[in-house]
Amino acid sequence: MAKEGGDLEETSLVTRLLGGDEGALKEWVKEYEPRLLRFVVKKMKPEDAQEVVQDTLLAALDCLPVWSGRSSLWSWMCGIARHEIADFYRKKRLKTIAFSRFASLEQLVGEMSGPEQRLDRKELVMRIKAAMTQLSWGQRQLLQLKYMEELSVDRVAQRLGMTFKATESALFRARRAFAMAFLANDKF
Repeated sequence: MAKEGGDLEETSLVTRLLGGDEGALKEWVKEYEPRLLRFVVKKMKPEDAQEVVQDTLLAALDCLPVWSGRSSLWSWMCGIARHEIADFYRKKRLKTIAFSRFASLEQLVGEMSGPEQRLDRKELVMRIKAAMTQLSWGQRQLLQLKYMEELSVDRVAQRLGMTFKATESALFRARRAFAMAFLANDKF
């Protein structure tokens, strides 16, 4: 049953988390990660849910100082998860544009009809190329296998001789690095 506000146990956990208590972090992840996964899986494909759960946990940890306790910690985290799901689908749309034809991104420019759209598309292509050049060779390889060749994480792991979990983690870091590089290239 959902609580209306944060209780003393939650407040104590948050205080310990904010204080840098490693045990509190483990306790928090152990308590909320499985619950978040069940919540998120109801709203999207199971294969994408783990990424959203990780993003939710990171976002919640970053925003923890602003949790007021007016709602339960769980309700507050569900709100963050909803935003992360929306962000996931926005990013997925960008990834589809960016990686669907990565080998020949210039072709994308010609697909737009009006001059403003051609300019927007050209700028997007330039930003994507610039971001990709800032990644390590391994990160580029991971992203190309996953999004250009559209291989599953399991197939990428097999191809690179990595474990599934190591590949999943490396892809997560590569996507983050791409996003940071892409946002840093806002000068175009």
